[in-house]
Amino acid sequence: MERSKAMMMAVAAVGLALVLMVPQADATRYIVGGGGIGWTTNVNYTVWARGKHFYNGDWLFFVYDRNQMNVLEVNKTDYESCNADHPLHNWTTGAGRDVVPLNVTRHYYFISGKGFCYGGMKIAVRVENPPPPPKAAPLNEKSGSSPSSIVYRSQLVLPAAFAIAALWDAFVRIW
Repeated sequence: MERSKAMMMAVAAVGLALVLMVPQADATRYIVGGGGIGWTTNVNYTVWARGKHFYNGDWLFFVYDRNQMNVLEVNKTDYESCNADHPLHNWTTGAGRDVVPLNVTRHYYFISGKGFCYGGMKIAVRVENPPPPPKAAPLNEKSGSSPSSIVYRSQLVLPAAFAIAALWDAFVRIW
């Protein structure tokens, strides 16, 4: 019985090590208008979005008064004229906490219907593909370390430490 626990701990440690070695893709969840403001009237969302880079895989999080407002995705023409009659998608869930995945590289246009668009409740964002990762600096050939050994060591130190700790814990519990 104790041996099976130790084996399960070892398998869990190896699984954890493998998960830690997988590169992580970072997506950003933007609270539209910022944390203290949210989706409301009398806010210039063009200014809020300026300087932000929206990438494929990011999320827009709309927080608003569910009894009065909504979130509608529209085309560019309807965005410019605040026309809510033919939305491409109604993201309103009724909770006033709506999350919109930005999973296609294109322009997105959102408005609030019920006349609030005329008070500034509209936002346009351009979604891009993420930039490529930065290139590593060239290695000094005098150092004696090959690029593959550096990458190999950097990807295994932390997972190996976790695996050793898990095995040690399993060993201590058995004895």
